[in-house]
Amino acid sequence: MNSGKLSGNPIRLTSFSHGGGCGCKIAPGVLSEILRSARGWPVPKELMVGIETSDDAAVYRLNDQQALIATTDFFMPIVDDPYDFGRIAATNAISDVYAMGGTPIMALALVGMPIDKLPLEVIGKILEGGESVCAAAGIPIAGGHTIDSVEPIYGLVVMGLVHPDRVKTNAAAQPGDVLILGKPLGVGVLSAALKKGALDAAGYEAMLASTTKLNTPGKHLANLDGVHALTDITGFGLLGHLLEVCRGAKLSAALTMSQIPVLAEVERLATAGYITGASARNWMAYGDDIVLDGSISAMQRALLTDPQTSGGLLVACEPAASGRVLEIFRAEGFGAAAVIGSLDSGPARVSVGV
Repeated sequence: MNSGKLSGNPIRLTSFSHGGGCGCKIAPGVLSEILRSARGWPVPKELMVGIETSDDAAVYRLNDQQALIATTDFFMPIVDDPYDFGRIAATNAISDVYAMGGTPIMALALVGMPIDKLPLEVIGKILEGGESVCAAAGIPIAGGHTIDSVEPIYGLVVMGLVHPDRVKTNAAAQPGDVLILGKPLGVGVLSAALKKGALDAAGYEAMLASTTKLNTPGKHLANLDGVHALTDITGFGLLGHLLEVCRGAKLSAALTMSQIPVLAEVERLATAGYITGASARNWMAYGDDIVLDGSISAMQRALLTDPQTSGGLLVACEPAASGRVLEIFRAEGFGAAAVIGSLDSGPARVSVGV
């Protein structure tokens, strides 16, 4: 299932990493402090999207018809199988281009491996997994960089194109918009259970199916006038990334817990205590900007803060466009996509009801 076994030797990739997938992300509050000194530098007028609103990628206007999207993402193993690890990491990295409404065109590989501990064939399988996803996305891996590192690290630099008028940022939501989530939550819970040997074959396959599904609806949603904002849910959890949307647009969000899709078995595993450390760090970072209904359980809170490796797109669109948005998700194979809440005028905060 996920042994990483090659040449008769079982290799547990997750044993090399202190945290897996997007759970490796630096906590939101700490990251904000690190980046604070980087803000305020002069930028060219062609830079349409930078670091100001913690968006998914940078966007640089090339001409009246094209803007270049540039992003990078990499992390340590979330699974033991090297081929699957490569697939997950590549899917996650490409997602940021889709989250800006773009179409990916090229990737560069970022590879850091403990070459004295991992067989070369294991490393090769990681790269092969990433190449398979890039092939599915229709892009080449045109180069990259490798280093000898203590922990296995793999990811991509990804570039894409979008029409300058169709860039979808995380900060352009409008009052009255509804919120649509493309993938179910729970990847972090499943990864925690996997690392402790408590995830069965069905759970692993569900986790793999979610984390290797390219967020292709993004490039189609960019052409829909009623779609105002896009982002993807990754390491900061649903609440963290939605909070970035609220802060960027200066709006308040209201979610309904019962409408939020969750992967099978995740609630049971979360109740049993299979929760990542990043989930608690995320909650601490949100501060007073999250208001939970008193009947929201500890398990439900954990799902809302659960770090999502290669998570789903979060769409803010006018209510009249929601049916078409869901049609696009369904056509691309995202059957669990659902309306989970709405945005309105008010302070930048998120409230969650049952």
